[in-house]
Amino acid sequence: MESELTAKQRQYLRGLAHAQKPLVQIGAKGIADKVIEQIREQLQAHELVKIRFNTESAVEPAEVAAELALQTRSQLVQQSGRVLLLYRRHDQKPKIELPKKARSASAAPDR
Repeated sequence: MESELTAKQRQYLRGLAHAQKPLVQIGAKGIADKVIEQIREQLQAHELVKIRFNTESAVEPAEVAAELALQTRSQLVQQSGRVLLLYRRHDQKPKIELPKKARSASAAPDR
């Protein structure tokens, strides 16, 4: 898995996803293996996936967000209400170019 996303990268991804409609909806049956597989396929195709939990969903988004990210080998960008935003960079052909990470003070040369 990649290194942790920075605040600037998360902000950038949230901006990209703002107008995006949920690609996966989780209903009364909760999270089954088919749903996990569907999320993996969407991450492979789009890198950034918005997931909506319906009000009749058997699980709460906050309770399963970290586990869902782990099972799909993705990173949780945001959890807001009943919506999750997951990101996983494509190995061969990345579509989303994230802002570069700032160099840490310890990595800067001494003057």
